[in-house]
Order: sequence, then C-alpha cells, then structure tokens
Amino acid sequence: MHALVTGCAGFVGSHLTESLLEDGHDVLGIDCFNDNYARRDKFSNLARLNAFDRFDFVPLDLSAGGLEEVIDECDVVYHLAAEPGVRTSWGGRFDWFVRNNVLATQRLLETLARSPDKRLVYASSSSVYGNAERLPTSEDLLPQPYSPYGVTKLAAEHLCQLYTSNFGVQTVSLRYFTVYGPRQRPDMAFHRWCRAAVLGEQVRIFGDGEQTRDFTYVADIVAATRAAATAPGAAGRVYNVGGGSRMSVNEALAIIAELAGRALQIEYLPNEQGDVRNTGADTTRARAELGFDPQTPVAEGLAAEFAWMLEREIPQVAA
Repeated sequence: MHALVTGCAGFVGSHLTESLLEDGHDVLGIDCFNDNYARRDKFSNLARLNAFDRFDFVPLDLSAGGLEEVIDECDVVYHLAAEPGVRTSWGGRFDWFVRNNVLATQRLLETLARSPDKRLVYASSSSVYGNAERLPTSEDLLPQPYSPYGVTKLAAEHLCQLYTSNFGVQTVSLRYFTVYGPRQRPDMAFHRWCRAAVLGEQVRIFGDGEQTRDFTYVADIVAATRAAATAPGAAGRVYNVGGGSRMSVNEALAIIAELAGRALQIEYLPNEQGDVRNTGADTTRARAELGFDPQTPVAEGLAAEFAWMLEREIPQVAA
C-alpha cells in the first residue's frame, strides 16, 4: 500500500506514519508546520520518520490546493492535518481553524473527486458533540459543538459526507476522544501535567477536576485509523474512537502523582470557554464494523507518556 498521511509531523500523524512504515508500507507525508506549537517538536517527529527508506516528505499547505500529484501517488489518504485546540479557537485565530480544518479538507476532497475509488480516513473529534445529552454518546446523537474548533471539525465531517454522496469519494470519519501518549502536543493536558510533575512545577487545572474524559491511548487510535482504511462497508460512515477508560481529571492526576513519587502542587482555576463537562464514547459501531478493541488502560498509557516526558525533560534539567 502507498499511503498519504497529512499532518505527518504531528502527534497522532507521526505515530500513524511510523506504524505504517514499520509494517512495510510506502508513505508520503505532508505537513505545513503551522505555528500552533514549537516547530522543533514537529521536526523531531519528522526525524524519526526520515529514518525509513519508504518515507517521502512534502512540505505542503493543503488549503492552497494543487494536490493532484500527491493524490495520484497514493492508494489511501489518512487526513490528520488540522488546526487543533478548543481554547485557542476563539477570537482572532479562528481564520486559521477555518483554513486548516475546513478549506484544507475541501481542497483534498475536491482532488479526490477525480479518483473516488481511493479512501479518505478523516480524523474528526469528540468536540463535535459538545455537552452531550447522553453518556456514553453514540454516533446517532445530534452533534452540538460547544467551541469554534468543534464547529470546524463538524463542518469538515459534513464535507466528507457531501463528497461521498455527490461524487462517490470513499470517506470515513473517526471521532477521536481525548488522545494521549508519547509525543503529545505541548498544549494538551497530560503533556502539561506530566511535565509539571517531572519538573516539580505547579499543575494548573481548569475546573474542579471532577469533569470526566474518555481517554484514548495513541496506539489504539492508530489501530482504529488503519482499520478504517480497509474495513468493508465503512465508506460514508462515522465512528467513535474512545478508549473505554472514562475517568475524572482528579483520578488521572492521582496516577501522575504516583508516577512522580510525590504529591502534586495543584491550582484549580475557573472553567474556560468551550470546555465541556464530560465525554464518553459509545464504541459499539467501531467494535462491530472496524474490529476496534482498545488495549491500553489509562494507568499503563500514562506511565508510557510519563517515561517519555522524563526522557525529554531530565537532560534539559541537568544541562
């Protein structure tokens, strides 16, 4: 298989690309290195991928179009490129979310309309549900985003459905629930908390810590994403991808404290705009149709992320 992975230098994108390469597939990676966090982290992820002979990289902004050549080279497209973040999607940066989440997806789909036999797996988000009326939440519940970020992810989902209905493009949308693990983005909660625990700094929590999330380890996300590319009958479908490990923020902090071997200095702050109270995925459909079977409990996954953080930060502390 020759795969195209957009956002290949990002958190999930680099894990997915590495998994494909390790299994002997050819991968063409695309990334525009947007400035939502330090480029050195993305270059570090990219360096791991460049070690594989079967990997080629093209620095490209999807929203600019001109994607015919890269699409022609691939059999399947994994679309993970996006402008991420609930809290940063308010205010003046919203145009970045429109460009990198909506316009970029439209440009990609428009190009794929020429080759509708190629499947596109789109990385959507649980943010499309907002404050869901039911937990666990099934795909049949009406999405009601609670942030501009969620609005743009849902808009891209709708574009996928439109191009499937009108042009026959084989799109599959996966609603990821709170992905974590090594190489997590610096703005994401577990990254910030593990780093603070390693460095002995204060941990800042928005809310009372009793809010819950369905935490999903990155390897389980990768497995579901790869399955969506080949599962028969998945084209035109939407799937929840959650780890089945719903717990409160305070429970997760207790695990990090145990890993750190000391109590955490926690500062509780008011909720921020766009933060939902609870998330929980009903993964019945993904289990039945994609063979999805998450393997990593939060304690095990957090231990892996904490070990990665130690390796990342301790040399800097020593220096």
